[in-house]
Amino acid sequence: MGATHLFSNKVKNLQGSAIREILKLTQQSDIISFAGGLPAPEMFPEKELAALSQDILLNRGHVALQYGITEGYAPLIETVKKRLATFGIGKDYDQVAIVSGAQQGIDLAAKVFLNEGDGIVCENPSFIGSLNGFRAYNANLIPVTMQADGMDVQALEQILKTTPNVKLIYTIPTFQNPTGITMSLAKRQRLLQLAEQYNVYIIEDNPYGELRFAGEDLPTIKQLDQTGRVIYVGSFSKILAPGLRLGWAMAREEILAKMVVCKQVSDVHSNLFAQMLADEYLKQYDITTHIQGIRALYGERCGLMLACMDEHFPKSVTYTRPEGGLFIWCTLPEGMNSIDVMKACVAKKVAFVPGSTFMVDQDAPCNCFRLNYSSMAEEKIRSGIAIMGEVLRGVCNG
Repeated sequence: MGATHLFSNKVKNLQGSAIREILKLTQQSDIISFAGGLPAPEMFPEKELAALSQDILLNRGHVALQYGITEGYAPLIETVKKRLATFGIGKDYDQVAIVSGAQQGIDLAAKVFLNEGDGIVCENPSFIGSLNGFRAYNANLIPVTMQADGMDVQALEQILKTTPNVKLIYTIPTFQNPTGITMSLAKRQRLLQLAEQYNVYIIEDNPYGELRFAGEDLPTIKQLDQTGRVIYVGSFSKILAPGLRLGWAMAREEILAKMVVCKQVSDVHSNLFAQMLADEYLKQYDITTHIQGIRALYGERCGLMLACMDEHFPKSVTYTRPEGGLFIWCTLPEGMNSIDVMKACVAKKVAFVPGSTFMVDQDAPCNCFRLNYSSMAEEKIRSGIAIMGEVLRGVCNG
């Protein structure tokens, strides 16, 4: 007899990430993939990291290859704190822990707060990794529609008024995944007010905030937070290299202490060698200049993709025009299903992610899809969007 009937309630209804399945296609050399949220590999500081790796292993290998403490490598914690402070992020009561990517920080926050059936308000659509993490705790995921300037805070207020046991609000306020939308300052302020009024906590997920290539910077919600209402999660994946699997979580000391205990039983500590590598890179090289290079490249690729979409997509297909991050969100005419369009495009060797993947209700038909512009070279953006345009003109009106 198989084991499936013994699976826990926490996992038996979880579905694998459609993005991961689509990414398998990208192993084929002839596929043009706008699917994954992959940083541009040519921006990885490979030579610098290679030199630092050799130095660390030759001179401090006995530290790098040993167990570390769960909170993280102490020098890196201090480096991260100082860097966040330059953005006005963090108060005296906040502490920082190093985590195995922002995904782990989000998961740990959910684990600390959520009992089965507790409510967590999520932007709809939102990041599939976080949604699946919340589902794993049998939480009540409550969707709030995304508008052009962020989540619908009027709908959020109504939810908080009428729904029992809501403990958390999860948001990606800057260059949101998957929409590319940035929440307005007024909504950031209102979100904090509502969290205070109804005594819920905010998980602010900010992996893309430094990737602005147009427009004006906005303060993070954590910058606006004066009471420790925000659990702030960031990542080295988009500004250094995702393979390091490093991020950070900042929260009030008593919250972070519980997250650290949960991490201790999960993975003991994040990769110590990778932590030392990141710390030395931040100390020996100019990360700001490095990020400026990433911004410039992504700005060029985003602009090119939008120009190609303007040329090739039918007028009945609308899309966001992000000022940073990695993603463009596209909307087909009402009644269409983006999964059908995806299948037709994959048959022509172009991949993207259908919108249902990012919805709280994954089974409902969805007429939206996500495109990534960061990881494909310019010629592939041109040819891939032209192919998509041909498919879309064949199935859309207008």
